[in-house]
Amino acid sequence: MVQLIPNHLKWIEVTMRRKLTLSVLFCLVLALFPSQTATVAVMSVDLGSEWMKVAIVKPGVPMEIALNKESRRKTPVAVCLKENERLFGDNALGMSVKNPKFVYRHLQSLLGKKHDNPQVAIYQKRFPEHKLVKDEIRGTVLFRNSEEMEYSPEELLGMVLNYSRALAQDFAEQPIKDAVITVPAFFNQAERRAVLQAAQMAGVKVLQLINDNTAVALNYGVFRRKDINSTAQNIMFYDMGSGSTTATIVTYQTVKTKESGTQPQLQIRGVGFDRSLGGFEMELRLRDHLAKLFNEQKKTPKDVRENHRAMAKLLKEAQRLKTVLSANADFMAQVEGLMEDIDFKAKVTRVEFEDLCADLFEKVPGPVHEALSSAEMSLDEIEQVILVGGATRVPKVQEVLLKAVGKEELGKNINADEAGAMGAVYQAAALSKAFKVKPFLVREAAVFPIQVEFTRETEEEDGSKSLKHNKRVLFQRMAPYPQRKVITFNRYTDDFAFYINYGDLSFLSEDDLSVFGSFNLTTVQLSGVGSSFQKHIDAESKGIKAHFNMDESGVLLLDRVESVFETIVEEKEEESTLTKLGNTISSLFGGGSSEPSTNVTEPVQDEEEVHPEAGKEQEEQGQKEEAANQEEKLEPQETPPQEEEAAPTQEKTEGEPVDTKADPQDEKEESKSGKAEDEKRTDEAEKTEAEKEVEKKAKPQKKSKISEDVAVELQVNDILNPSLEAITSSKKKLQDLTDRDLEKHEREKTLNSLEAFIFETQDKMYQEEYQAVVSEEEKEEITAKLSEASAWLDEEGYSATTKELREKLQELRKLCKAVFFRVEERKKWPDRLVALDNMLNQSSFFLRGARSIPEDDQIFTDVELKTLEKVINETTTWKNDTVAEQEKRSPTERPVLLSKDIEAKLSLLDREVNYLLNKAKFAKPKAKPKNNSTTTPPKSSSKANSSQTEDKVIPPEETKDQEGAEEIRPGEEHNTDSSSQSQPKDETVTIEGNDEVRPGEEPPIKEPAGQNTDSSSPSQLEDETATTESTEKNQSENHIGDEL
Repeated sequence: MVQLIPNHLKWIEVTMRRKLTLSVLFCLVLALFPSQTATVAVMSVDLGSEWMKVAIVKPGVPMEIALNKESRRKTPVAVCLKENERLFGDNALGMSVKNPKFVYRHLQSLLGKKHDNPQVAIYQKRFPEHKLVKDEIRGTVLFRNSEEMEYSPEELLGMVLNYSRALAQDFAEQPIKDAVITVPAFFNQAERRAVLQAAQMAGVKVLQLINDNTAVALNYGVFRRKDINSTAQNIMFYDMGSGSTTATIVTYQTVKTKESGTQPQLQIRGVGFDRSLGGFEMELRLRDHLAKLFNEQKKTPKDVRENHRAMAKLLKEAQRLKTVLSANADFMAQVEGLMEDIDFKAKVTRVEFEDLCADLFEKVPGPVHEALSSAEMSLDEIEQVILVGGATRVPKVQEVLLKAVGKEELGKNINADEAGAMGAVYQAAALSKAFKVKPFLVREAAVFPIQVEFTRETEEEDGSKSLKHNKRVLFQRMAPYPQRKVITFNRYTDDFAFYINYGDLSFLSEDDLSVFGSFNLTTVQLSGVGSSFQKHIDAESKGIKAHFNMDESGVLLLDRVESVFETIVEEKEEESTLTKLGNTISSLFGGGSSEPSTNVTEPVQDEEEVHPEAGKEQEEQGQKEEAANQEEKLEPQETPPQEEEAAPTQEKTEGEPVDTKADPQDEKEESKSGKAEDEKRTDEAEKTEAEKEVEKKAKPQKKSKISEDVAVELQVNDILNPSLEAITSSKKKLQDLTDRDLEKHEREKTLNSLEAFIFETQDKMYQEEYQAVVSEEEKEEITAKLSEASAWLDEEGYSATTKELREKLQELRKLCKAVFFRVEERKKWPDRLVALDNMLNQSSFFLRGARSIPEDDQIFTDVELKTLEKVINETTTWKNDTVAEQEKRSPTERPVLLSKDIEAKLSLLDREVNYLLNKAKFAKPKAKPKNNSTTTPPKSSSKANSSQTEDKVIPPEETKDQEGAEEIRPGEEHNTDSSSQSQPKDETVTIEGNDEVRPGEEPPIKEPAGQNTDSSSPSQLEDETATTESTEKNQSENHIGDEL
């Protein structure tokens, strides 16, 4: 005998609703939070002298080149500043042919250069249309754009970087601030600082300045990670770009690290470069050759070289000519309207091109030999030479290089244009906290050595004193970075100064030395050294320590300077275990000593101390000077260390109180033993005190270091950094230009919208669908307003502000709004009405089918069916009345049949029908009595069991039921039948075979198919069916009430 329990199902339903409500609320709260992936994208800028490539990494987009507005993968490094117009990239390059005076490019060669640098003169010769003036404050160069406006190379480069960020943001569809920027490996300290200043003006956060050769090597290694093992592989990358050439030797191998185990690593072993060897110099020679050919044709008495615009056209043709001659033996160069509407046409062969650049091709092996020399390697140790850069596509360059390296072939298995950008963006992702990439260790190398110079007073053998100039190498040539160094000055007890300069640059050529700039970096003036010695007069001096840091960008920084002293402190007696435990607990709960801790200098793990090595002058003077240098390091003060260490111990011993615990004992012994015994005790006490004093002296002592910060004043000797006011002014200047560009873009957008609206609306007034809904009065009014706006645009519109254009557009849209609304409604009526008719037919058919279900099998309540019938009738009535009323109205009047009302009726019908369909979908078939021919229990027993079951209904426990399953539970009393007695007493049975087993019980045993397992009588089954139907009906009514 089983009984359906409706309260239990109702409780499950309420619980499910509460869970659903909580889940929806939780999702809503999550949606209100800002997306964490909205601003995690990073970018890289491969900043070349002529072209730049921008790459991004964002969630779902790993390492992709950002396309510019012309859908090109590389963008010219050019900016045009003409009156109220600012152009970038290809647009600026196109303007260089018309107005070369306002287009600025090849800015890289002017970064970190003073006005008298030979590189500035070379730039002025290449671009005579620009007016370069001197910055009186910093001594650098400025571009005079007009009488009122001047721009520094850093500001122009900042504009380019800002534009590159805009390209990356448009491609990534999210804001980006973090970037890794590539720079040539031969950039010195002033040039690197100039790039950082340009990025600061543009508002770009630089994660790292990575050398372009390192970025290429990283890209090569990342995609060949599996080929790297513990055996060192030496690869040379030969990069010839537009402005310079660099040869780099890189060693790949796996190394073990504490943090991430065995990982691949690349190390820069050697670098050679040539600042003047590049594709742009070849193009300039081709340009001059074309100018010579044009003058020889004598089509005009004027010299084409004096016409800047004509020379810009020839340069553009020379760039195309160089590219074509790399694949063809000859080519016909031609320029339309070169000068005075005269066309130019001339044939140029590859042999002529190679003759023009013969001296340049002779320089091709130079960087290779220089790289081998700096790495102290031979060509036999180089496994492969890989080409990078656009200029390496010139056949003659490959021919000369292949002969110089002696290899069978040159490697071309890397993207020569995009390898730098892809390697830099991988590094950007590794430095960003938003991405997790596979570690790839990178060890950059400092191309130029850096040393510290200082002057100290020395005493000669004859007793005379003289000043001696000392040099200490801080970073050697090809020293890896990032790295920290510490240099100690031992013989200074008062304020002094030292100098940070470049080291031995004899490996550079005369041309490189002439454009290198100042060899002196910084003068460091220290103050507070003497006061620190007076403050710690009793301590032993460990020297003045200067902490240097060459960061990831290759920029040298002086972190701090400190005066270090050492004192000797007695070690405290070892505390007991309970005392240590008590002190630990006290410190955990905020206890401990309230005295301030002394300024103890902790040893820096990653800092390397520079020992005072002998310079050239000291080597000439021999071992005598070397001994003096060692004396400077080991004997910083006149007082021997042993004496200084003993003094604090002696003071502490002398200051200790005398132990008086023996006095009472002596008095007792004196009273007992007399005078002789007293003398004996006195001798023993004196002996004990002496032993204690010796023990205290022999007790181990602890050394404690004390550091005192020293004030530092820096004087930059190469290129002065712009002041904070200058940086702020440059930021404002660039932001004003950006705001002007945005305002111009918004005005152009509004103007285009207004023009398009006028022309489209004028055309619509003659279209059939608009003529059907517009009255003559409306048409005349709209046409007149449109004509008036069109005339206003021709006369005043192109000088009007954005606000005026927007107001004019809004006025016209408001005038035409009613007409457009009527047209749109009439377009939507057919589809909406057909959909409504179909829904009404389907709903009516469903209602008829639901009502045809027999009463015994009915799963819908009368309330549910009447509700659906009511909705169908109301919708049908509304549709017929509204359509009839709409047919009576004129097409020029506002319609009463609205598409949004039709959609609302469709939604209501769909909701009611779907509710009933879902109910029918999850409804379970009712249990039907089975014919048992073998056993027929008496009716009296079935009635008794039925009455007992109805009287004893046990409330349900919390169980997890199947969705929509009916829970059936046996009665309290068991039948006498053996099959019924074998069933568990508290078994929970679920229809459709979804047996639910209570905890601690064995699962029910399923009988084989076809075997009758029901031992209940027919009367029991009848009662069961009646109870199930009544309970299900109540359940459905309750569910309807809750839903409605």
